[in-house]
Amino acid sequence: MTELIHYEVKGNIGTIKIDNPPVNALSVNKGVIQGILDSIKEGEHDPSVSGFLILGAGKNFSGGADISEFGKPKDPDLATLRDLLAYMDTVTKPIIAAISGPTMGDLATLRDLLAYMDTVTKPIIAGISGPTMGGGLELALTCHYRIASADAVLALPEVKLGILPGAGGTQRLPRIIGPQRALPLMVNGDFIGAKNAFDLGIVEHLVEGDLYDEALRWSRRIIKEGKPIKRASQLEVSMSESVDEFIGKAREDIASRWRGYPAPMAIVECVKAALTLPFSDGLKVEREEFEKLVISNESKSLRHLFFSERQANKVSGVTKDEPQLPVNAVAVVGSGTMGTGITMSFANAGIPVVIIDTDDQNLTRGLETIKRNYDATVSKGKLSSEIRDKRIGLIRGSTKLEDVAEADLIIEAVFEEMEIKKSVFGSLDSIAKRDAILATNTSTLDINEIAAVTSRPERVIGLHFFSPANVMRLLEVVRGEKTAPSVIATAMAIGKRIKKVPVCVGVCDGFVGNRMIHRYIREAEYLIEEGALPHEVDKAIESFGFAMGPFRMGDLAGLDIGWAIRKRKSKTRHPDQRYVSIPDEICERGWFGQKTGQGYYKYENGSRTPLVNEEVNAIVIAQSANKGIQRREIQSQEIVERLMFALVNEGANILSEGIAQRASDIDVIYAFGYGFPRYRGGPMFYANTIGLEKVAEGIRGFAAGSLGSHWVVSPHLLKLIEDQKIFGD
Repeated sequence: MTELIHYEVKGNIGTIKIDNPPVNALSVNKGVIQGILDSIKEGEHDPSVSGFLILGAGKNFSGGADISEFGKPKDPDLATLRDLLAYMDTVTKPIIAAISGPTMGDLATLRDLLAYMDTVTKPIIAGISGPTMGGGLELALTCHYRIASADAVLALPEVKLGILPGAGGTQRLPRIIGPQRALPLMVNGDFIGAKNAFDLGIVEHLVEGDLYDEALRWSRRIIKEGKPIKRASQLEVSMSESVDEFIGKAREDIASRWRGYPAPMAIVECVKAALTLPFSDGLKVEREEFEKLVISNESKSLRHLFFSERQANKVSGVTKDEPQLPVNAVAVVGSGTMGTGITMSFANAGIPVVIIDTDDQNLTRGLETIKRNYDATVSKGKLSSEIRDKRIGLIRGSTKLEDVAEADLIIEAVFEEMEIKKSVFGSLDSIAKRDAILATNTSTLDINEIAAVTSRPERVIGLHFFSPANVMRLLEVVRGEKTAPSVIATAMAIGKRIKKVPVCVGVCDGFVGNRMIHRYIREAEYLIEEGALPHEVDKAIESFGFAMGPFRMGDLAGLDIGWAIRKRKSKTRHPDQRYVSIPDEICERGWFGQKTGQGYYKYENGSRTPLVNEEVNAIVIAQSANKGIQRREIQSQEIVERLMFALVNEGANILSEGIAQRASDIDVIYAFGYGFPRYRGGPMFYANTIGLEKVAEGIRGFAAGSLGSHWVVSPHLLKLIEDQKIFGD
């Protein structure tokens, strides 16, 4: 028996402890599952054992996956399957043998273990603690009773990897708590607390104190009272409505909420099987749906992002042992849209923050915006009034820049003008304590130039939040030429602390995300100049899977922001460079998007619903005529390819310059910051799936057009093709 499983008989209870830190992963390779199986078999044949108690050593029952088994072979198909085996440990022996070879031997899989548990004649109780998810929760669901500590949280998050619970979870959970309650848990994949799990009927007993002692007492009482063995596989599923009616509603809801994601609909089909078929036949349906999802591009893409998000935490030149600086107090300079959102992000994480604006009216307006945002969240039932008051209590407003003096981290969020930012940083340098980190929220400007006005460039870093900063999860951590490793490590850690997804990037105009999006927007502008209309471009790219198209995105962000950037760059723009003046003409009319009620679209009576703006369409058509451009009909496929290939090509250039460390970092940036469809994996991964040769061929075709002189295939992309590699190799 593996040393990662501790089996001990306590009185008449065979206790089985999973001891595979840090999350008690159900590892096949390490024999964890085999160890549980062997322990149950031993106790099943031991007359002194009347029942079993399965617990996790340490803080949790089982996190399901063994991260250390997440291999990455060169063959992409093998990589995705091997990754999945390690994450879920739920595929059958033949698949395991086919992927990993004879080294796996005859070690049991999770399905083997759970199938055997369904035959055991003595009660099996799960003692659930801490985060219990995926295969760990499926193990608990197969136990006959479940007891949980008050701090336990449970989830079946497989849907977030484009798959579904593959070890009977889709069949057992509906039988335990009913399909109406089970389906949302599996389709959303979110965590629920122990109290919620108790109310739903997933667990039978909650423990406030020591789980081990109480679980032993409770297990002995269950056995002494002769409680019947409750096998989920034998429970009848009851419903208040017809199966057809329930499944029909579920399909309709999934189709509208999860467009492009096959896993949620597959879960619905599995639940239908649980309602209409014997348990064994339902397992077959689950396995079939599971194995179809495993090889789908959507699941590969989601698993790619799963790994990529974790890989982004690794920053070149910064070791995992790099000392981090304490951040116990934060100052935000600027009370506009970005400043208020950043302030809320830190208050939400329990970090005291002072928001500073030298203009008293602006500061008052900013503080009112913060309170209004919190009140709106409370009114929607997403936040309690007590937590709102606690967060607001962590925020202090000030009109004195001197109040940054005690802050460990100071974030500048003033107007996007270099001279203004340099002036602010010069003042901060003279006021802030010497060990404070000075950060700028600039989205495009040269951080090295900003750092140069201070006496501590090693303490200057970019923290590029995305609007709205209190909602958007992406955080570009921009390292300057002289930024110290400890400052980078601290910035990455603070990003995670405030529940962002931090990605470290280098300095250039726009960094990674905005540099690429500028090419994307430029191509969208070329498209409307050549024949498409704004709503046609948006419709095409939204059908591809984007949350919103470039023109809707511009209206949401505010067209005046891009206008200011274009005016700043006008001095360095080459006179022969193709330039689209349509957005300038829109801005000159005072149409800045949603906030003014009109931009590329119209927004009536304060509504956020975009309506086609015929006045803008007239501007577009007139501008084409003024330039002598013969407008033509542009198909959706061309729109999508031009926008996607613009992203991919610029991403390749960014990689060759070392601005991004790895292609997967770019994918994380676009998935979390720009609404790129997660089920497509990000622009660079998407390019891999369709073939880099197709991307290069498409760019050459665009370049051959009469208006295609700006298209040049990235040398980095050509080198990958020549070497028969893909992004990420």
